[in-house]
Amino acid sequence: MPDIKKHLDDLADGRWDDYKAAFANDVIYEELATRTRVQGADEYVNAVKRWKKAFPDLKATLLNVFQTGDRAIAEIEWEGTHSGPFDSPFGTIQPTNKKGRVRAILVLTMKGDKITESHHYFDLLTVLAQTGAMPGLAAMAQPAAKAAPPPKH
Repeated sequence: MPDIKKHLDDLADGRWDDYKAAFANDVIYEELATRTRVQGADEYVNAVKRWKKAFPDLKATLLNVFQTGDRAIAEIEWEGTHSGPFDSPFGTIQPTNKKGRVRAILVLTMKGDKITESHHYFDLLTVLAQTGAMPGLAAMAQPAAKAAPPPKH
């Protein structure tokens, strides 16, 4: 199994050859929030590079990793400043220079030391609201207030 933390650090630092080395040649990448699905290591890297272009300081904090057999689930938190154009499913969104932070899940399938499938789950609406791409939704992107305890009977 590849070192997931190193893999995410390679992305953050733009070490694309090292990042790509973790993938099988025919890897499948699926990003559900943007309806992106690609096959092949080069295509995977290109799909991720659009995020790095939009958020040049993009980094991931690895919160948890759960592994069983050839599968791993990584809980991560992405953070970055929207200081570059973002090629989104809605067209190109110009930089807002606002920071965003969102938790995500990567579900990885491996064969030996190579990633053969990666399914990426995150809340795109929160990213767009926090970075100002959808200003009317900014209030929804804030953490929810703690609910009051239920009344005692």
